[in-house]
Amino acid sequence: MSLTLHEDRYFGPDARQIEVARELYRAARDLPLICPHGHVDPRLFSDPDYSFGTPVDLLLIPDHYVYRMLYSQGVPLEDLGIPRLDGAPVETDHREIWQTFAERFYLFRGTPTGLWLTQELAEVFGIDERLDGDSAQRLYDQIAETLNTPEMQPRRLFERFNVEVLCTTDTATDTLEHHQAIRASGWDGDIRPTFRPDAVVNLDSPGWRESIDRLSEVSGVAITGYPAFIEALEQRRAFFKSLGATATDHAALTPYTAPLSEREAGAIFERALRGEASDDDARAFTGHMLIEMARMSTEDRLVMQLHPGSWRNHNALIFEHFGRDKGADIPITAEFTRNLRPLLDAFGNDPRLTLILFTLDETTYARELAPLAGHYPALRLGPPWWFHDSVNGMQRFFEQVMETAGLYNTAGFNDDTRAFLSIPARHDVWRRAGANWLAGMVVRHLIDEADAHEMMTDLAYGLAKRSYRL
Repeated sequence: MSLTLHEDRYFGPDARQIEVARELYRAARDLPLICPHGHVDPRLFSDPDYSFGTPVDLLLIPDHYVYRMLYSQGVPLEDLGIPRLDGAPVETDHREIWQTFAERFYLFRGTPTGLWLTQELAEVFGIDERLDGDSAQRLYDQIAETLNTPEMQPRRLFERFNVEVLCTTDTATDTLEHHQAIRASGWDGDIRPTFRPDAVVNLDSPGWRESIDRLSEVSGVAITGYPAFIEALEQRRAFFKSLGATATDHAALTPYTAPLSEREAGAIFERALRGEASDDDARAFTGHMLIEMARMSTEDRLVMQLHPGSWRNHNALIFEHFGRDKGADIPITAEFTRNLRPLLDAFGNDPRLTLILFTLDETTYARELAPLAGHYPALRLGPPWWFHDSVNGMQRFFEQVMETAGLYNTAGFNDDTRAFLSIPARHDVWRRAGANWLAGMVVRHLIDEADAHEMMTDLAYGLAKRSYRL
């Protein structure tokens, strides 16, 4: 069966709305991609001999979006080649793994992963045949052959995809050697780091004490107490900024913030150094450090991102056998109005701060996030995140947020992915969903076509560029 991408996908169904959506989409389709938040490995661009490996290395083993669905249908992760922590055997025949995946590709029908993968197969690899059990090995060969061509070198793809800037996500202790190598190479692709300090700020992070030792090493600051810890973080932020960083990124279970006195913060930090910090200590310290990070952002002007609300590694069996980030992260309810109040009291009215919020709890959109962003100058709303990075998730976001917050208190789109080759497809979904939403307002005479075209350009390009100061 043939693989086709319909010209009007994600539009409609009203004929006039489709007509307007086409015009809006065509006007924005070829705008450069701004990728301000993601997890692409910078080695792709620093290593001139970088190889994506096999189709399985590229599309399956590193992508928990893919294998979480297969696991939910009873496919053991071992059968998909996912390495076990104990070194126990897993499937190593990549053709066999691909066959397992292809026979079950129908499971992704109507899902964002299915949309991204289908567009990637068609537009990046030139595939015009549907993936299933019968076509699996033919398409494996076609993808493998394409991967071995010079056109699939990451720097060439960066230019082919029309990426203007791409930001990676890097731990506070990262030496950024790959970013330095990219700059030294003379290539003019704009690849920037993003400062993510979770491993040293969240006391309950696995290996926290080792991360503190590493922070001491890379910063040159002997971290013997809380003041030195703050000094080391400020030093690292300055280092990231010197290599082009414009943002920080913070994950927390909840949006809880509350200030501690320096004495209180120091006492908790001392307990943590001794391995005696409690769960309450960890919660209090993270809540305090989010305010400290906002304070630092007012001084160095790094945009602050906060994405709470994910119970990481929910499946204990998978975590025990395969480690973290293996598709078992589950959303929880979140409360922003009370939890963020201390941070906003301190810095929410400060024009030097931009705080971009993400959530997995859609019930907060209209009740809390839109009103908050519609008032506080420091706040912007990030796009539908993670499980809601989908056609329906985007429509819900537009419907629940925009009337109260206003388009210009949102931060545009970010692809938030490790899968570099899927980036154009992810942006295309956003641009088409945005065009469809705007077209709906045009046909209902809420806005005119001139307004819609300006809004479309901002949705696709301008909002992200301005929000992240790129």
